[in-house]
Amino acid sequence: MSNGTRIIDGLKDAAAHARGGMVGVRERAVRVPDNIDVRAIRQKLGLTQQQFAIQFGFSLATLRNWEQGTRVPPGSSRVLLTVIDRAPEAVRKALEAA
Repeated sequence: MSNGTRIIDGLKDAAAHARGGMVGVRERAVRVPDNIDVRAIRQKLGLTQQQFAIQFGFSLATLRNWEQGTRVPPGSSRVLLTVIDRAPEAVRKALEAA
């Protein structure tokens, strides 16, 4: 099977899956934590609020709101914060390459 044929077959499978069809696709549910202790993550890395915000692309005001509890990080931010907590160097490396 040529690469072109595999790509076309993959696109057909993706389109069928998007329409709700089951085409042998494996799905995995990911649990996004409801509560994230942003301050603890930042302190674990030994960073100031400003350093953390700059290194990981958050606004300083947003970071402060999360740490003070006046705002809660949305789902995508909780995912990123979880990755920062568990693999900060991977995030730094990915952001450097961007």
